[in-house]
Amino acid sequence: MVMDFNTQHPESYDRWKDCDKLASSTSASQQLTNMTCWAHLLLEPVLIPGGLAVDLTAGNGHDTLFLWSRVGAEGQVLAFDVQSQALLNTSRRLSEAGATVQGVDPGQPVQLHGGGVFLLQACHSYLTQLLDAHPMAVMANLGYLPGGDHGVITHRETTLKALHSAAELLAVGGRLVVTAYPGHAGGAEESRAVLDFFASLDARQWLVLNFCSTNRLQAPLLLVAEKRRAGE
Repeated sequence: MVMDFNTQHPESYDRWKDCDKLASSTSASQQLTNMTCWAHLLLEPVLIPGGLAVDLTAGNGHDTLFLWSRVGAEGQVLAFDVQSQALLNTSRRLSEAGATVQGVDPGQPVQLHGGGVFLLQACHSYLTQLLDAHPMAVMANLGYLPGGDHGVITHRETTLKALHSAAELLAVGGRLVVTAYPGHAGGAEESRAVLDFFASLDARQWLVLNFCSTNRLQAPLLLVAEKRRAGE
């Protein structure tokens, strides 16, 4: 199924917009530890007009919107989610911003023709089976859908498979950014696995950073990896 909306060049996107909104309702410490702001800031340098980016967890579309706003109307964003409600929320958000949004058949490899946002109702663990291209940015915001069923969460096994796939596909110079949440049921195990994955990346090929709130053990953590060269 294809959903077409009027395409226009995205307006300038303020990467700190969410942080600015936060300022009126939260303390400075909470602003400092808002991992969404850091994730967007760290992806900013590798997102170029006309480029390709992947959102492994579309959710309510906030990260997908950020990616699209950076690659522009000629660029492409592929967004995964297993929940139809998440993709509906994302489609609405992106179409309101002026993006061309297309629903993609998960039963066959994605054909990225033209610019826009491509929504895929499939587990992100199928990334390499569905995408034959090299994005400059891949991001994931793990856990559950805000405002949705908290019983439907990302899982360690499929998350790790998706991260291995993302690392394989990522273009040299590109960045992989993942936010993990140890505070919910199943989140601690998944977060440890994500940490172990990033720690295992070959230092000759990858630069890796770990952002966390050291004095808040249940706070979200942000992992960032930049691919310096292809694997041998």
